[in-house]
Amino acid sequence: MLRTGLAQMSMTRDPEENLSRGIGYLQNAAGKGVQLICFPELQFSPFFPQHPGQDATAYLMDLDHPVLIRFREAVAASKMVTVANFYMQTNEGSYDASPLFGSDGTILGISKMVHIVQIPRFYEQDYYTPSDEGFKVYNTPVGKIGIVICFDRHFPESIRSCALQGAELILIPTAVLDDEPLEKFIWEMRIAAMHNRVFIAMCNRTGQEGRVAFCGHSFLVSPEGDCIAEAGKNEELLITDIDTSLAKTGKDHPYISLRRPEKYIR
Repeated sequence: MLRTGLAQMSMTRDPEENLSRGIGYLQNAAGKGVQLICFPELQFSPFFPQHPGQDATAYLMDLDHPVLIRFREAVAASKMVTVANFYMQTNEGSYDASPLFGSDGTILGISKMVHIVQIPRFYEQDYYTPSDEGFKVYNTPVGKIGIVICFDRHFPESIRSCALQGAELILIPTAVLDDEPLEKFIWEMRIAAMHNRVFIAMCNRTGQEGRVAFCGHSFLVSPEGDCIAEAGKNEELLITDIDTSLAKTGKDHPYISLRRPEKYIR
């Protein structure tokens, strides 16, 4: 069994305070035997994409940023595989990025958002470079982990791409608002989990930020499409034990093995 944790938290405008609160979640989860923890989208900053065309460079971090270094040290101290999310600066662009840290704090890989939305309250094209790296699955000591970031989950190809690479659990750092159709979003992931025979866990922000409020209700669904754990609206560490052997792909799963991609429109 794999003990998972979703750190449903609110954020402030102060990256140092967000770091401190994130470390608190790591310590709390470690004390409860969690082996794998996931944080919400943009865990070190306010949700600046709610505003169009602002200067958000103060929240950009590279991998050598002091906040990231101290977070990695806390991950190593907690001895948990960890999925983070932050506003990442590289030579190629500025990304909504999720590093996957091993239990010793080493970076096992980095996933970046592929599809960038531009709608009211989500002016993300003003800030993010779309990734050309696609969707990745990582071999970890706790299983094969895929990462799909926020808006990318609405594209069936994202979950399917991870499933085709053998993912057992797909983690989704996200930012879902109070007035968005959460029930439909949960059903969306329930169907995706069933179609792809994987566990899917979505970790959301909570709290009021400016004119937007995040709804919380992080959740985890099983390969059968059942919602087996759901948080409330407020800050919470949602802990769930899952049997990753229930996730099957390839010849064991007809939705995968009976595909005829040569017949699909491209």
